[in-house]
Amino acid sequence: MQFELKPISKGGVAEALEKAERYRLLNEPSLAESICLDVLHIDPHNQRALIMLLLAVTDQFGHGAAPGRAREILPRLEGEYERQYYAGIIWERSAHAQLRIGSPNAAFAAYEAFCQAMECYEKAGAIRRAGNDDDILRWNTCARILMRNPNLRPRPDEAYEPVLGE
Repeated sequence: MQFELKPISKGGVAEALEKAERYRLLNEPSLAESICLDVLHIDPHNQRALIMLLLAVTDQFGHGAAPGRAREILPRLEGEYERQYYAGIIWERSAHAQLRIGSPNAAFAAYEAFCQAMECYEKAGAIRRAGNDDDILRWNTCARILMRNPNLRPRPDEAYEPVLGE
């Protein structure tokens, strides 16, 4: 069934984004996502809405949302710092989702995702503005998780060596 969505007013954007933030804090990311999509329908370049949409999608990792959906938003972010930082957020939250799901290779996949996140945070850190240590805080969080969990490690080298008979 299809419906024609109703546009919100430009004057309602700020209040709508406040509601979206509240819905995220109330662990209702799909509601926050819907509001962000409404804002972006009338203001496609609204950076606050894009970031909140990305975060709302990452809040749903492991519950039907895939990292690819969040990565599609990255090119729409205006600054290189923001693109690198939020790419790190996507990797980090993907790692946490892997651990929650608990598939047989989850520890290896989570390790790789945490390492990718840390790499993105390092790139963001190289271009951050003075006084903004967000990338350091996130990098340190990933590092602590890896240091405290010895089961999070690289995938073992699975080189096949046949046993030769005599």
